[in-house]
Order: sequence, then structure tokens, then C-alpha cells
Amino acid sequence: MGATADAIHDYGDRGLLLEFGDTAEVLAWTEALRAAELPGIVDLVPAAQTVLIILADSRRQASTRQRLDRVAPAADSIAESSSPPDGDADVVIDVVYDGADLDEVARLTGLSVDEVVAAHTGRLWRVGFSGFAPGFGYLLGGDGRLEVPRRAEPRTKVPVGSVALAGPFSGVYPSESPGGWQLIGRTDAVLWDVDREEPALLTPGRWVQFRAVTA
Repeated sequence: MGATADAIHDYGDRGLLLEFGDTAEVLAWTEALRAAELPGIVDLVPAAQTVLIILADSRRQASTRQRLDRVAPAADSIAESSSPPDGDADVVIDVVYDGADLDEVARLTGLSVDEVVAAHTGRLWRVGFSGFAPGFGYLLGGDGRLEVPRRAEPRTKVPVGSVALAGPFSGVYPSESPGGWQLIGRTDAVLWDVDREEPALLTPGRWVQFRAVTA
């Protein structure tokens, strides 16, 4: 990991956009920036390869740029030490593995259905960033054998709670919506609830364990 972001851009007059090489760097910098509590930062928005720093006012852009060098050592340390926890995951999601595309995923990967399930549950995933819909977390770090393309034709309706795969990601649909990911199962977990203190169940940086259950 480098000493600072690959690039830093002004984002309007009240923001900075930091570019990185991968999501691991994004997670490390997001954690380091939150811990640093730099004055004038009102929000951080991580994505696949960027972190958007939202500032209280336009006067903060130059001073925040200058302070980023102070955050770099902490971000480096976090990136170097980042690994799945030895104990429990932050979130455990029970899944019934009967998705409409489970057989297709098995065909695409060359695995049996049971092997697909074992691969999906066999290691912890990490929430890299959120997007698409409130509560939808893009999960990374799973078994590389599960990388499959999106469907050639997206569905007009994907049921709420559908557990899916696309490229290097896994995810859970928090509400009924269109979608083109490969569906491998379903869960009753509530991904988004505005009445909770923290509405999103899957927030960037959290470690997630999928657990197979019967219907």
C-alpha cells in the first residue's frame, strides 16, 4: 500500500475524492479516517476504489488535503493487519440454499451444488462498500472458485432476501427489485430497517459468515 491515495480530487467545493488501487485500501483508509476524526469531516462514503470525504464547508478542502499524510501510517498499519477474525464474525446470516441459479452456478464453476454451498459458507466475507439499494452490501474475500458472471438477462423482480453472486462479489437483496446477479439462496435476515439504531445490517468493514440451514 502506498503512503497516500493514488489520486486526490476536489469534489465540488465541499468534498475530496480519494482513489485507490483496490477495496482493501479503501477499507483501511476509511477506518483510519474515522479514527483520526479530522476536523470538518461530516461523512465518509467508501466505494470499490474510492473514498468520498464530505466536508462541512469549502474552507476545509485545503487543510484536509494537508492532513491526509498524517492518516497514511495508520491506514498502512490497518491494511497490513487486516485479516478475518479468529472468533465469531460480526454478522451471521442463515441461508436456505435453493436459489433459482444454484444449478447454473455449479455448472459455471465446475463444482457440485454441495460444493458451491460449502465454498460460500466455508470462509468469511467482508463488506467492501454499499450501493445499488439501501442496505445492499458488496461482499468480498470469498472462495475464488465462486466468481461467476452476471446473468445475460436480468430479472425484473428478485425476491427480498435473495442471496446472490456476481463476479468476485456476494450480496443479499434487501428488498424486491430488478437484478442480474446469480441467485443461490434466500435468507430471512433483515438487511435494512430504519427503526434500528444502525439501519443497515451490512456496513463497510464488517465480517460476514453465511450459514446453511434447512427451509
